[in-house]
Amino acid sequence: MLAAVALLCVLAIVASIVVIRARAGAVAYTTVPVQTGSLAQTVTASGTVNPQNTIDVGTQVSGTISQIDADYNAHVKKGQVLARIDPTTFEEALQQTQATLAQSEAQAQASAATASGGPASIVAAQAQAAAAAASTRAAQQTAIANQAAVATAQTNVTKDQAALVLAQQTVARDTQLLAQGYIAQSQADTDQSSLVAAQTALAGARAAVAQAQAQASASVAQIATASATAQQQQAQASVTSATAANQDATQAAAVAAIAIQQAQVAQAQQNVQHTIITSPIDGTVIARDVSIGETVAASLQTPTLFAIAQDLTKMELDLAVGEPDIGHVTAGDPVTSSVLAYPNRTFTGVVEQVRQNPTTVNNVVTYTAVVIVTNKDGALLPGMTANATIQVAHVDNATIVPLTAFSYTPAAGTIAHTTRTAGATPWGATASTGSGAVTVGSTGRVFVDHNGTLTPVRVTIGIVADTEAAVTPVHGTLAAGDQIVVSDSRGASAHGAAASTSTRNLLSGTTTARNGPGR
Repeated sequence: MLAAVALLCVLAIVASIVVIRARAGAVAYTTVPVQTGSLAQTVTASGTVNPQNTIDVGTQVSGTISQIDADYNAHVKKGQVLARIDPTTFEEALQQTQATLAQSEAQAQASAATASGGPASIVAAQAQAAAAAASTRAAQQTAIANQAAVATAQTNVTKDQAALVLAQQTVARDTQLLAQGYIAQSQADTDQSSLVAAQTALAGARAAVAQAQAQASASVAQIATASATAQQQQAQASVTSATAANQDATQAAAVAAIAIQQAQVAQAQQNVQHTIITSPIDGTVIARDVSIGETVAASLQTPTLFAIAQDLTKMELDLAVGEPDIGHVTAGDPVTSSVLAYPNRTFTGVVEQVRQNPTTVNNVVTYTAVVIVTNKDGALLPGMTANATIQVAHVDNATIVPLTAFSYTPAAGTIAHTTRTAGATPWGATASTGSGAVTVGSTGRVFVDHNGTLTPVRVTIGIVADTEAAVTPVHGTLAAGDQIVVSDSRGASAHGAAASTSTRNLLSGTTTARNGPGR
C-alpha cells in the first residue's frame, strides 16, 4: 500500500512537471478585433484667422489730420467720412488756379478778337496785290504799243526821207529844164511845193519818232513803278498773312492755356476733395493708424490711415501646410478648427484655395491653404491663431485593422495550411510589405487567430492613418470581430515598425479619426 501510494505520488509529480512544461512551451497571442466603420485620413496645420477682404484706406494728399470720424470696431458704409485733412492749403491752391484760368480766358478773348480781323486784312491785301499786278500788266501792254508806235514812226521817217530825196532831185532837174525852157514855170513851182511838203513831212515824222520814243520810255518807267508797287503789295499781303497766322497761333496758344488751366483747376478740386477720407466699402474698422493733429505725407507712398474688413461674418483661415502633406490637400476638403480663445468649441469650414506660392522658414517649406469659416456670431477675431484638421480622405464601411499587425511574424509551425500563390512571400519570413512602410496601394498580410491557430490573410491597403488602416482582402476573408494578432508571448511584435510609422505620420501632420462599432 505504501509502495502504491509512493508510486502514485511520483506519477502525479511527473505529470505536473510535464503539464507545467507543456504550458510553458505554449504561445499566447495578443489580438485586436477587426472593426468595420468609417476611417478618415487628416492633416493637421495651424494658421491665422483673417478677414476675407481687408481694405487699407490711405490718403492721396499730404497734410495734418484735423478730424477723426470713425474709430475701432465702427461699422461704416461706403462713402462715409472717416477723417478729414486740413484743406486750407489746397483751397488756396484752388483759388489761385481759378484766377489763372480767368486770366487765360480773358487773354483768349482778346486774341480771338484780334485774330478775327486777320482774314479780312488778308483779303484786302491780296486784292491790292492783284490790282498792282493788273497795273503792271497794263503798263507792259502800253509799253509794247509804244514800241510798235516808235517802229511805225521810224518807218514813216524813212519813207519821208525817200520822198524828200525824190522831191530834191525833181526840183534840181526842174531848174535845169526850166532854164532850157523845156518845162513851164508852174511845173517848177509845183515841184518846189512838193519839196517843201516833203521836208515838212520828214520833220513831222522825226517829231513823231521822238514822241513815240518818249512815250516808250515813259511806259518802261511806268512798268518799273507798277512792278515795284505789285511787289510791295505782294509783300504786304505776305506780311498780312503772317500776321494773321501769328494771331491764329496766339489764339490757339490761349485756348491751350485755358485747357491747361482747366486741368489744373480740376486737379486742385480733386486735392480739396481728397482731404475728406471716405470709406470705399461697407465694413468694420479694425485698425486706425492716425490721430488728430498728426501729419501724413503722401509724397513717396500712400500712408495707411484705416483698415476696414469688408465682412466679418465669414473669416479666412490661412493655414501653413507642410510640404509632405500639401499634395493631399485639395479645394473642397472639410476642415475643423479651434482657437485658443474657445478651446472647447469647434469651427467648421472647407478649403477654398491651395496657393502655389511657397514659404520657406529655416529650410521648412510650407504652402498656404485658405479655409473659409462661417462667423455669424463674431466669435472669431482677426489675428487669432487657429489649429485645424483637414480631412483629405474618407471611407465608409471600411474593414479596419491596426498597423502593428502588418509587421507581426509568427513562429514556424503555428500557421494553418494554406496554398501559396506564385511569387508570394512565405508567412514565416519577415517584412511582407517590402520596405516595412505601410503605404496606400501596397499589399501586406495579417494573421487571424482561430483558437490558437493562425490564418494568414493577404490584403490591399487603402487609407492609412496613425495607428489603423482600411484594407481589402486579396486572399482569404476578414470579418468584423476577427482577432488580428499584433504580438505574442515570445515578444514577437512590430514595435519598431509601428514607432517608425508613427514618427513619420507625426512629422507630416497626418492623423486619423474613426467612427464604428466598439468606438
